[in-house]
Amino acid sequence: MDAEHWDRFGALHTRVEQELAKALQQHHSLGLSEYRALARLAEADEGELRMQELADLIGLNQSSVSRLASRLESSGLTRRDLCPDDRRGVYSVITDEGRDVQNRARPTYDSALRSALNAAAEDGLLAPLVQSLRT
Repeated sequence: MDAEHWDRFGALHTRVEQELAKALQQHHSLGLSEYRALARLAEADEGELRMQELADLIGLNQSSVSRLASRLESSGLTRRDLCPDDRRGVYSVITDEGRDVQNRARPTYDSALRSALNAAAEDGLLAPLVQSLRT
């Protein structure tokens, strides 16, 4: 992959991320990182992940995921739990309300993703990238 292709990939990524964020905010008052954290927690065994695992899965650094976890916790969508084997280890655990919010937001996320990719497929520079994602 050369720099031109990498730049096109970055443009596609930015365009899709903006559409996802806008749709989630408009329809669910939920940020993209919040949605992704809830989705990863909902998929995890017992609905919980160590904070560092969650950070890695959603592409945030440790301090950013701590702030995110605090926002989700104060909204009642997650709770924190200490690791029984290592008191320094902190888990983020999705609540029933968090699962409900994520389940309601999922169709919006999926629809916005399809829409953003379809729009990008109409752009001559981005169309080959979109096509490669769909195969």
